[in-house]
Amino acid sequence: MSQVYILGAGISGLGAGYSLRKRGISSVILEKDITYGGLCGNFEINGFRFDRFVHFSFSNNEEVNRLFSLSSPNIIRHIPNPYNIYKGNWIKHPAQNNLYALSEKEKHQIIEDFKKRPKNVDINSIHSYEEWLRVQYGNYFAEHFPMVYTRKYWMCEVNNLETGWVGNRLYQPSLEEVIQGSLTQETPVTYYAKEMRYPAEGGFKTFLNVLVDEANIKFNSEVVEINTEKRMLRTVSGDLYQYDRLISSLPLPEVLNMLQELPEEVRSAGNQLKCTCGYQISVGLKTKNIPPYLWWYIYDEDILPARVYSPSLKSPDNAPGGCSSLQMEVYCNRNEYMQEELLARSVGKLVSLHILKEEDILFTDIRFEPYANVIFDHNIYEARKTVRDYLSFLGIETIGRFGEWEYLWSDQSLLSGLDLMT
Repeated sequence: MSQVYILGAGISGLGAGYSLRKRGISSVILEKDITYGGLCGNFEINGFRFDRFVHFSFSNNEEVNRLFSLSSPNIIRHIPNPYNIYKGNWIKHPAQNNLYALSEKEKHQIIEDFKKRPKNVDINSIHSYEEWLRVQYGNYFAEHFPMVYTRKYWMCEVNNLETGWVGNRLYQPSLEEVIQGSLTQETPVTYYAKEMRYPAEGGFKTFLNVLVDEANIKFNSEVVEINTEKRMLRTVSGDLYQYDRLISSLPLPEVLNMLQELPEEVRSAGNQLKCTCGYQISVGLKTKNIPPYLWWYIYDEDILPARVYSPSLKSPDNAPGGCSSLQMEVYCNRNEYMQEELLARSVGKLVSLHILKEEDILFTDIRFEPYANVIFDHNIYEARKTVRDYLSFLGIETIGRFGEWEYLWSDQSLLSGLDLMT
C-alpha cells in the first residue's frame, strides 16, 4: 500500500487528508503540536477562548461552505462593521471614503490631493505599492494612512512591496464617494465581504470538525529531516517514516532546512522569502463595556498593534457570562519585543485612550507566532518559483499559505489542500 504523509495539521493539511480519503487514499498527517488547526486553532484561558489571529469565514465557495456548515451547523452571521483609530479618534472603515471624523483641514488636504491624482494611468503597469497608493488615493492620504499601516503590518516600506497581492483588499472610491464620506457618517458598507460567518460554539477551529473526522493524525511529531533519496522522514524524537508520497503545508524555509544539501541557487532563493512574525496579546475583561466593533485597525505608530478584534463579540461562547475579550495583533521581523514594552504600547495605550479601564482587566496573555504574513517584496515571485520548483523536482508537494507562500485566506488555504492532484 502506498504510504502518503502530510506535514502539518493546519487547515490545508487537513483539507489534503480529507480530499485523499474521499478518493479512497489513506494518509498520515504529522503534526508537531498536541492538537490540530495550526493558525486556525485556538486556546483557552480561565473560560475565555481566543483564536490564533483573527478568523472569520466569508467564502463564496460552495464546497468550503458545505464543509463548514457540516462541521458547525449553528453559525453566527455578522455584517462587517470595522473601524479605525487615527490620532486617537474613531473613523469608520475604510477610511478613504469615511473622512467625516477628521478635521476640516485634513479633509481638505485629502480631497484636494485626491483630485490631483494622475489620470489615465494603467494600473497593471504599476509595480510599486507606493506608486499604486499615490495613484489611487493621492499623496496626503497615502502617506498618513496606508503607508503608515504598511510599516506596522508588513514591517517594511511601501516602495519595497509589489502590487500583485492587492486584489480587492483595498477599496478604491470615486471622488464623489470621498466627498460624500467627508460630509456624513451615513455611508454604505464598502468592505470587500458583505457577511462574516463564525461558529456559535468552539471558536473558528470548529469549522474543521469534518476534516478531522477519520483523519490519521500523529501529534507531537515534528519532522526535522527529509531524506529524499531514501524517501524517509525523521522526527525530533527520532521516529522514522518511509513515504511514497509527501505533501507539505509547512513554511517553505522550514522545509528547505530539513533537506541535507541544497543547490546554491535554491538556498539563495529561500533566503529571499520574507515574512512577518506576530504577537497575539489577549485580554480578558470582567465587563462587556468594550468598543462595539468586531475588529478595528490602528494607524497610530506609537500604538504597536496593527489590528484589534473581540472574540466575545464574534461569539458569546468565547467568554464567560458578563465578560468580554480583546485580542491585539502586533507584527514584527523577529521575536524582538520585551513583554513590558508589548503591554505598555498595546494594552497600556488603549487604557490611556480610555478604550479600556485598568480595573476591568482580568488577565493579559502574550503568544508569539514565527510565521504571520508573507511579504510581497519585489523578489517574491522568482524566489518562490525557484524553491517550489526544486521541491517539486524532489517529489515534495507544497500547499497552504506558507507552502504556496501566498496571501491566502482560510478558505483559500483549505482549497489549496482540497484541490490536491490525486
